Amino acid sequence: MAKDNEKKFILWFNEIGIRDVPLVGGKNASLGEMYQKLHSRGIQVPNGFAITAYAYRYFLKYAGIEDEIKKILKNLDTSNIEGLMRKGREVRETIVHAEFPPDLTQAIYTNYDKLAEEFALQGQDAVDVAIRSSATAEDLPDASFAGQQDTYLNIRGRMSVLDACRKCFASLFTNRAISYRHDKGFGQFDVSLSIAVQKMVRSDSAYSGVIFSIDTETGFKDAVFITAAYGLGENVVQGVVNPDEYYVFKPTLKQGKRAIVSRKVGDRDIKMAYSMEDDATVKNVPITLPERHRYVLTDDEILQLAEWACIIEEHYSKESGYFKPMDIEWAKDGDGVNVGTGKLFIVQARPETIHSRKDLKTYENYYLVQEGDLLVSGTAVGTKVGQGEANVIHSTIDMGKFKKGQVLVTSMTDPDWEPIMKIAAAIVTNKGGRTCHAAIVSRELGIPCVIGTGKGDEVIKPGMEVTVSCCEGETGNVYKGLLKYEVEKIDLEDVPKTRTRVMMNVGMPEKAFAQGMIPNDGVGLAREEFIINSHIGIHPLALLDYAELKDRAQSDQKIAGVVYKIDQITSVYDDKRLFFIDKLAEGVSRIAAGFYPNDVIVRLSDFKTNEYENLLGGYLYEPQESNPMIGWRGASRYYDKNFMRAFELECLALHKARSEVGLNNIKVMVPFCRTPEEGRRVVDLMKQFGLTQGEDGLEIYVMCEIPSNVICADQFADIFDGFSIGSNDLTQLTLGLDRDSSLVSHLYDERNDAVKRLIAQVIKTAKEKKRKIGICGQAPSDFPEFAEFLVECGIDSMSLIPDTVIRTRLLVAKKEKALGIKVEN
Repeated sequence: MAKDNEKKFILWFNEIGIRDVPLVGGKNASLGEMYQKLHSRGIQVPNGFAITAYAYRYFLKYAGIEDEIKKILKNLDTSNIEGLMRKGREVRETIVHAEFPPDLTQAIYTNYDKLAEEFALQGQDAVDVAIRSSATAEDLPDASFAGQQDTYLNIRGRMSVLDACRKCFASLFTNRAISYRHDKGFGQFDVSLSIAVQKMVRSDSAYSGVIFSIDTETGFKDAVFITAAYGLGENVVQGVVNPDEYYVFKPTLKQGKRAIVSRKVGDRDIKMAYSMEDDATVKNVPITLPERHRYVLTDDEILQLAEWACIIEEHYSKESGYFKPMDIEWAKDGDGVNVGTGKLFIVQARPETIHSRKDLKTYENYYLVQEGDLLVSGTAVGTKVGQGEANVIHSTIDMGKFKKGQVLVTSMTDPDWEPIMKIAAAIVTNKGGRTCHAAIVSRELGIPCVIGTGKGDEVIKPGMEVTVSCCEGETGNVYKGLLKYEVEKIDLEDVPKTRTRVMMNVGMPEKAFAQGMIPNDGVGLAREEFIINSHIGIHPLALLDYAELKDRAQSDQKIAGVVYKIDQITSVYDDKRLFFIDKLAEGVSRIAAGFYPNDVIVRLSDFKTNEYENLLGGYLYEPQESNPMIGWRGASRYYDKNFMRAFELECLALHKARSEVGLNNIKVMVPFCRTPEEGRRVVDLMKQFGLTQGEDGLEIYVMCEIPSNVICADQFADIFDGFSIGSNDLTQLTLGLDRDSSLVSHLYDERNDAVKRLIAQVIKTAKEKKRKIGICGQAPSDFPEFAEFLVECGIDSMSLIPDTVIRTRLLVAKKEKALGIKVEN
């Protein structure tokens, strides 16, 4: 921080850096830092200048309003919402109507003209700028002041710039900012305001969004989370639109892989654009037809933004001396005549202030232990559960009616809502995406929040007791009543190591980042069925036959309904085949990323005919079977001429996850393989479809769930790299009963001696053949004595439901110690 800069009104971005927060605030200091030091690494930052904090203090002194502001804020009580709103409004009006210093006015005019000259735009009204607030106390380790002040877009002309600057200075005293400073122990004049005057990026004709260099919900540090929406970015922040969402896996991105592990389509209704009407500088306009039918970002753009996020994170981490995840805003300049350059730009970067402060030595796991009536669903923010009496509030005018411990239900929030958000047990909104105001503040406050419910304020009635659950994956649910829930707290440093690998059964990609933080040795069973059911929902053959079905839809109303739904689900895909490959690859990749570099064993699809029939269009392809449980399932499907082309899609998806995304920790498992001959056919077919055993470390396992798998284990061992015991089906087929039948359910028990003898036998054979063997059935999760039996047999690994991983590891460690088994470090 140069001494000669301390009393300047204006400092350009090339004159300031990260150590100049006291002069220009956190936002401007960061813009200057990136403009100076990261341009050489390819990061584009639009030029501009900072109106300094000294200029703000000079203005207050010149106008003589500081004593008047102190008088207004005397006896401030932030719990009195109506009083806070009144005092805030009076302070802001005082600032906006105060006399502005002539010398400061001239300095702003002169430098605005200079910025216009740089961009070769003629006339003082020609250059469009963004006017952004930058507080001098932003991004302290225990307090984040970011986002509490105002931003003004598409500002043109000297007078308009000056007017926006007045409003920015006044926004230092928004209700939220006043309350936040008071509650954090700051004096109201301890924080000053600087202003960024920055060349606009014409994203109104392109797109914009936010990047976090860490997963915002779990704190998983190896993912870059990107949001993108058409037009200017204010709609995303305000929660008016839900943006597209993308995840990129850092470790394989840095290896040069195309490491996109998730893409999710957002809203396709409106976007914010420039306005020349009346006094409005921006307006909302409809999305165009071509924009509706594609992802906002191309894959190349996703990867470029992710690379930039990694560069920015590494730079700030190096400067600070510790890991510093970042919260970044980006925009794309429109591409065309009189619009812009068509390039991507970074317009803001600041430290992420929530997960970077978390204690990573303790893991908290919330889970419901009682079922209830579902009222509404939306996007979950956080992983906690909150409950209380619902208070439905539609306007800030009614905030005084809100009481501590209630559940806030509203359409959407903005900074003025913060005083009541911080006393809420949970928050439910109709609108918003993961980077909207409600989501950001909820994370900061550690409050569970369900956003984007659509009609939460209609379904949830005032005074109704509700439970807000964010512990069930990416979807947040609001239930009627106060449901029982539990919180499991795990001290990660106390979890012992074991010789027996303790792995996890995982189905939901959305939970993988969180579950991967539980001490584990990888995933012993990742089911494709959940991904196909939840993220695809369409029979693969219906996607392959889409063109034919579209023709048949002309004369068949039922098929027309199928085609219509396929069009809705796959709206951003012209090639429906690619939709299946991408969605399956992304689901598998997200799980593999969450547990990287540990093994993730992905089981190929094991739907029964009745389950496949339930997929969209499934009735067109599935035969009727009297007992699907032991019918056309698993390996027998893959090489069948009626299903082989669908199996090819599975193989291509797994090849994409391993090769293109770079997740070679993925192993593949073949289910319900009845004979060694069948196993050979499947392995040969996989090779034909791009999955070659042994290539790039690819291992292929077989499920051991049929008595023939045990009896001929030596022959299966000549084909496969390992076994995974499926104790559910093995018990069913050993005892000759239907596990879904309540009539014989009393006989179903994995601890039956016949089942245990088969398990002991196959473990012995696998050891003799030097093949890996584990178990992924339910038994060791449910029965501690069964887990002990497996340790005694010398099993290599056991894969469990996430809730039982820690306690089973403790049990295994105790058993291994009793048996004298040494654990290698």
